[in-house]
Amino acid sequence: MDIKDFKAGKYVKQIEYSSFLPDKIFKEWIISSPKINQLLSEANRLLGELNAFSQLIPDVDFFIKMHISKEATTSSRLEGTKTNMEEALLNEEEINPEKRDDWKEVQNYINAINYSISELEKLPLSNRLLKNTHNVLLAGVRGKHKLPGEFRKSQNWLGATLKDAIYIPSHHTDIPDLMSDLEKFLNDNEFYIPHLVKIAIAHYQFETIHPFLDGNGRLGRLMITLYLVSNNILKKPALYLSDFFEKHREYYYDNLMRVRSKNDLEQWITFFLVGVIETSKSSIQVFKDIIRLKSEIENYKIPKMGSKAEKGIKILRILFQNPIITSNKLVEEMNIAHSTANRLLADFEKLEIIEEYTGFKRNRKYIFKDYFELFNKKE
Repeated sequence: MDIKDFKAGKYVKQIEYSSFLPDKIFKEWIISSPKINQLLSEANRLLGELNAFSQLIPDVDFFIKMHISKEATTSSRLEGTKTNMEEALLNEEEINPEKRDDWKEVQNYINAINYSISELEKLPLSNRLLKNTHNVLLAGVRGKHKLPGEFRKSQNWLGATLKDAIYIPSHHTDIPDLMSDLEKFLNDNEFYIPHLVKIAIAHYQFETIHPFLDGNGRLGRLMITLYLVSNNILKKPALYLSDFFEKHREYYYDNLMRVRSKNDLEQWITFFLVGVIETSKSSIQVFKDIIRLKSEIENYKIPKMGSKAEKGIKILRILFQNPIITSNKLVEEMNIAHSTANRLLADFEKLEIIEEYTGFKRNRKYIFKDYFELFNKKE
């Protein structure tokens, strides 16, 4: 089927409301749009460049950890949580009790990302993996009573109530069949469909089915990264689209609805590919900036520490894993005395590598601001 001839599905009358039943997507797709093909070529080129960078950088997993923290914060913010990235990097006891529920949801998402990426070594991108990841996502948080790890067994909707819902997904009895179709589509090698077009369609379909009572948005966005990693398009999980979707939140939701209301799959795929292009460019620049920053500190700042330079390199590695540091953390990580840790932090502060941001006399916290801002900058 040519994408321009796509039919999204139909509304099915239920008792007191109508739900949307999407057409199945496991079929061969043809892309005749020159615009989509041009964007696809550019997106593939940039993904290849990003993949190369992620394999060339030493200790890349340190930096991937920051990408994951950013993704968890941003994707959760799309769902209404208020935790910022700085808070996401702190321990629970350091978080204001009023904000701990939001913080926990972000930590669950970090755990869900790490869990699902590691599980790809044993499982394909399947309904089993999605259910298991959903279970991690909702463990012990506000959605814990909404069937973690199970497809929903009741109707859900987008909106305040069922009567004024913006969108009512398919009836729960249709979910096993629809998700089976989606699973076949994701793992099929018979039909040639460009990977980025395939995951764009799959993401739309997942959000349209809305198979869980809670967590569909976060899991649907994570599915994009899981697909790229599982198909070896990316060796490392270095691309997350939530930042792009949040910056263009209205367009993101409007384009998904436009497919359902106007059968306009082309517009959604166009928007998706632009997101891959812009996010790849941004991620490549972050890697370039990390290399520059690391080189600058190692070659020009740390040598000024003299005999303590070797310890300085160890501290820098710790900061690249988490740019917020305390004296206690340094003691724990390096097995050194508190007095030594405080002197080393004072050296790093003098060299303008870190800065203290609490203003406290005790329990002071320092931030590796130049590094943190690479992931936290607002465009």
